[in-house]
Amino acid sequence: MSVIRKLANKTPNSFSILASVNRRFTTQNPKPSPDNPSSAHYDELVNDAGSSDDFDQLHYLLNKRIKDGCFNSNKTFNFITSASLSVLDDLSHALSRLDRGFTRKNAFDSLIARLCKLNRIPESLRMVELMARGDYGLNAATFHPIFNVLTRNKSLEESWAVVDLMRMLNVRVDLTTYNYILMSYCVIGNLAAAADVLRKMEGEGISPDTRTFDSLVVGACKAGKVEGALMLLRRMVDDGVPMLTSSHVFVMDALLEMQYYDQAIRYVMSFSGKDTWLDSENFGFLSRRLIKLKKFEEAKLVLEEMNQRGLSMGDKLKEFYKNSKSNV
Repeated sequence: MSVIRKLANKTPNSFSILASVNRRFTTQNPKPSPDNPSSAHYDELVNDAGSSDDFDQLHYLLNKRIKDGCFNSNKTFNFITSASLSVLDDLSHALSRLDRGFTRKNAFDSLIARLCKLNRIPESLRMVELMARGDYGLNAATFHPIFNVLTRNKSLEESWAVVDLMRMLNVRVDLTTYNYILMSYCVIGNLAAAADVLRKMEGEGISPDTRTFDSLVVGACKAGKVEGALMLLRRMVDDGVPMLTSSHVFVMDALLEMQYYDQAIRYVMSFSGKDTWLDSENFGFLSRRLIKLKKFEEAKLVLEEMNQRGLSMGDKLKEFYKNSKSNV
């Protein structure tokens, strides 16, 4: 089924006439606005208007909130639920009449994000079509919520179909899009496919970032190739790419799963001394995992190192360390 489809025209009936009367009444009697309105205030008004099918008032509010510096949020279109998708035609028409530029683009982007939260990808792509046809500022960021849903659901074939759609619409595929797909392959342990994604990125002149490497580390650990993960981390250090805490966590977990307890301790030590907060996180995580695995002697060594370095410990770790010292 094509992702580019024409929207159906709704036939007026008695209910739409009644809704029109109601819209005029509501528009003439809007809720009073505070002197310094907030995004939350506008979200409430927009959702009230949307729930009442008052699209004239909704149009007015979406224009005014941007002029007042109140951007749309993830709650702006909460009135849309899986049971109320029939309003999309009227709503998209109202959005199409918004002020040109950021106001209109931001409204469509927020609507697409709401539809993706409801797992309504076909409807999201309908909004993409409208943005493309109307030249409403469609770009890669518009697609990010769609890729978030598809890759989280491991729908990789559909993800590549959306990539093809982006190219067809002359939207450049960006690093974030590739990272979504890369992470999905890495989570399922398909390193060959992940390597292909990396080659595509490099072929398009897109340099990997922290999340790219983090995904590759995850993939290597999932596939049981800890040596490969360590090589990736070393490359990150050499290239000056900051590491996410999750990268360290996956490596430590992989080492502990293989019962390489001493290697896990040496790993944490090798990356210590540069960032006190990161040291506290890494040493603390390793000590908690060792205690859970009943590797108490190893945990004592890690906690002793934390104490000597003056790193902060949680209450439970402090209690364990105190008891371990008193039992010596």
